[in-house]
Amino acid sequence: MKEKVTFVVGSPRSGSTMLARMIGSHSKIYGRPEPHLLTPLAHLGYYDNVEKAPYDHILAAESVRAFVEDLPGGEQDYIDACRAYTDTLYGRMLSSAPGKELFLDKTPAYSLVLDFIARIYPHAKYTVLTRHPLAVFSSFAESFFAGDWQAAHDYNPIVERYVPALAKFIREKKAPCYHVVYEKLVADPEPMLKEIFGFMGLEHESEAVNYGEHKHVEKGLGDPIGVAKHSRPSTESIHKWTAEIANDPARMALCKQMIQRVDPADLAIWGHPLETIWQPLEELDGGTAKPKKKVFDRYTMQRKAIVAVRKRVGRSPRLRKLLTTVRLGADVLLRD
Repeated sequence: MKEKVTFVVGSPRSGSTMLARMIGSHSKIYGRPEPHLLTPLAHLGYYDNVEKAPYDHILAAESVRAFVEDLPGGEQDYIDACRAYTDTLYGRMLSSAPGKELFLDKTPAYSLVLDFIARIYPHAKYTVLTRHPLAVFSSFAESFFAGDWQAAHDYNPIVERYVPALAKFIREKKAPCYHVVYEKLVADPEPMLKEIFGFMGLEHESEAVNYGEHKHVEKGLGDPIGVAKHSRPSTESIHKWTAEIANDPARMALCKQMIQRVDPADLAIWGHPLETIWQPLEELDGGTAKPKKKVFDRYTMQRKAIVAVRKRVGRSPRLRKLLTTVRLGADVLLRD
């Protein structure tokens, strides 16, 4: 599978679902949203570890390192074993789609373990997507935290985590990499998609840009709701983030803190250098803007409820204890 798997890599809320659907509309490519096969493998203890597990993960990490050290091929044997696992799964899934030649894996979390993935698949083709960091964070906070930007940042500072990780991968070129800047992609998608297919060694199929006209696997994670709003790339949301912070001093202060924590060299690699990072905001008419009217659908209400309960749990030991008791009871009732 070393040349039959291809990756779309980008931070959460960067437009990777849209890009994956365009690429996956090619007649020779089969993709599924966010398999997450490689994320757990990267944290088995030899390279990275988890903070908590239902086993002694610290002891396990020491043991696996000692075991690998005594293998005839050492680390290479371990890499081969990891690849054998994913090769089997990727290969059998690809075989279930007649006529397809490449399996497309789009999992945003891979952005944080790219060194590991490049060891496993050094010959695979990686399409790396970057987007204005504040547009990414705005979408993250609005989509998953009902507009509570501070709660979103406390939970996952994605700008500070993903900008350095993806910039490092683009800079070091440890595997074949094609860099896509979201704003350029949606402004003129046809020529860029042609270059991506050429990078993958495929003939161009111009109709793939109209991803909404093609059938895609819906099972899995991703953003099928947002992508379904359009049948092809749209510039509609490029500067949406500016309206979210223009009249909110607290959000503006948080955004400035995030950008200050990122290396300007990494921002430049992302395609949004420090000297132009605030330009979309400065170009607002009169420096003010009105956010779009919020849509209160079922998804939005669920997110608002989750954020509200999470806050209460954080402030109330009694509520945390109650929920822990309920979870224990559910585990007992569902036990086989």
